[in-house]
Amino acid sequence: MLVQFLIFAAALSGLLLAARFFTTAAEEIGLYFKLPAFIIGVFIVGIGTSLPELVSGSISVAKGISEILPGNIMGANISNILLITGIVAYLNRKDIVLSHGYIFVHLHYLLGAFFLFTMMTYDGEVKWLEALIGLFAFVAYSIYLVKPEEKDGESEEIRQAELQAVFPIKAILMLLGSGVGIYFGANYTVSSISAIAEGLQIPPSVIALTVLSIGTTLPELAVNISAIRRGNAEMAIGNVLGSSIFNTLIIPAVASWIGPIHVPASLLTFSLPVMLGSGLFFYLLTQDKRISRWEGILFILIYILFLIKIANLG
Repeated sequence: MLVQFLIFAAALSGLLLAARFFTTAAEEIGLYFKLPAFIIGVFIVGIGTSLPELVSGSISVAKGISEILPGNIMGANISNILLITGIVAYLNRKDIVLSHGYIFVHLHYLLGAFFLFTMMTYDGEVKWLEALIGLFAFVAYSIYLVKPEEKDGESEEIRQAELQAVFPIKAILMLLGSGVGIYFGANYTVSSISAIAEGLQIPPSVIALTVLSIGTTLPELAVNISAIRRGNAEMAIGNVLGSSIFNTLIIPAVASWIGPIHVPASLLTFSLPVMLGSGLFFYLLTQDKRISRWEGILFILIYILFLIKIANLG
């Protein structure tokens, strides 16, 4: 059993490291194409930091333990909204000001994505035709992000990228190499989770909901801490939104083509309502276009309560 824990730790570390290289390369490519900071946070960085969830979830379906996928999606979304946002708001020390009016479009998309995910999982199984709707929804969201109206107020970083305008060939190579690393890291992560769950006689979905989801959201935390150090806390919130929307809409759509996704009843009765409640709570607290440090502490405390309840249910 100790060997499996060591394999899990090593595989997850390799997965996160590869995802970090992937995200760095994706950011450089985004700057080359002159995307503004908030869009990079929502679209490129949000997707890049969600790759661990995507690849590990797809591999779990291929291996016949598909319950890992919905557990990881719910756990990662809850971790993103409560834990990651809470830590970012606390470390930022001052209120995070959400100055862009169109951020509320992304908040509505987040709630819509959660609602769609609830409909897909309600009967305990997600089929490819159902998940295809999520794919179309994300395509519509992506078109909204990259349309010209969204490119106002470009940052100094992007203006510098315009001046240099050198095609990022190194970033492309890094993107490809880190993609291979993500695959192998995810493969060993899923295998070790299955072995640990069997040894401890607990459902794999519980491990995915807690340990795996916290681990796979570490890229979001690292990127967000880097963003607030550069004085760009709003980009950190964009990353939380983009990652959660991507998790909810794209991961089931991709993985369901490999096979049906089974959703355990335990996830539907507790974890899914917590995910929905977290999204609604986030939406309501940001209506004043601010996230205070005290609100961040409240987010963290709610996440701790969630972990305590999961431990008691287990």
